[in-house]
Amino acid sequence: MEILRTPDDCFLGLPDWPFEPVYTVVPVESRGEQTLRVHHVDVSPETWSNETVLCMHGEPSWSFLYRSMIPVLTGAGHRVVAPDLVGFGRSDKPAALTDYTYERHVTWMSHWLVANDLTNLTLVCQDWGGLIGLRLATAFPDRFSRIVIANTGLPTGDPPPNDAFLAWRNFSQTTPVFATSTIIQGGCTTKPLAPEVLAAYDAPYPEESFKAGARIFPTLVPASLDDPSSSANIAAWKVLESWSKPFSCAFSDKDPVTRNGEWAFRRVVPGAQDSLHTTIEGAGHFLQEDRGPELASFVNAVIAHR
Repeated sequence: MEILRTPDDCFLGLPDWPFEPVYTVVPVESRGEQTLRVHHVDVSPETWSNETVLCMHGEPSWSFLYRSMIPVLTGAGHRVVAPDLVGFGRSDKPAALTDYTYERHVTWMSHWLVANDLTNLTLVCQDWGGLIGLRLATAFPDRFSRIVIANTGLPTGDPPPNDAFLAWRNFSQTTPVFATSTIIQGGCTTKPLAPEVLAAYDAPYPEESFKAGARIFPTLVPASLDDPSSSANIAAWKVLESWSKPFSCAFSDKDPVTRNGEWAFRRVVPGAQDSLHTTIEGAGHFLQEDRGPELASFVNAVIAHR
């Protein structure tokens, strides 16, 4: 496997991003010697509440997406850990489209989670951060205290994706240039995003060859029950159907892909019945960018809600 690594100087001068990188080495394959370097930031308050918020991004963003939420979360006394998925941000990037599968992503982040021995976690996840994060939570439930999902899902292929997602998937595979910052701008109600913010979303990808993970992700979403990850997601749903710990939803009202997606969870997850829920108004798909402090304040309220 050819593995690309974005040069460090691509990340110089990022706005509102003073955090030092932390790296964890995980195996590419369980029995192989080749490894990947996974990046995260780890930000602790002066006085720690003993709560750790695990912030997982989606496609085609990276942990930079959480920059306006981190101060609000640490201000409430919570430690924040925000990783970059393999293929994104400062994490290593396998070069071939075929290097990426849904199950590999879950395995890579499972190794990362265990290697860092993260416990007492509040999972905050959006987009693919939910598709992978919910698999982590259901595989390692003892490590998670509560879950907050935002503009995400856990698709099994039944029902099939909606038209908005199918249009996005087709675009991702046919566009000659996968313009990362333009895609993120299109998923935000904040218009325009500042030039330095757009540059930060482009920073991980100095060339088109670095974007294999970002480009292939839409095709990895299970679109039928024949998908290789459909059965694994069905098994994860079985765990969620008995999940009694707090489970909160914070979906935005301006996302055509995931609008009303919270009800798939609120109807069946026991822990969702007595948990806090909210609608983040005026935000698009990337609600962390549009309404980050508001979402972070809701997470603080969820943690405080006993």
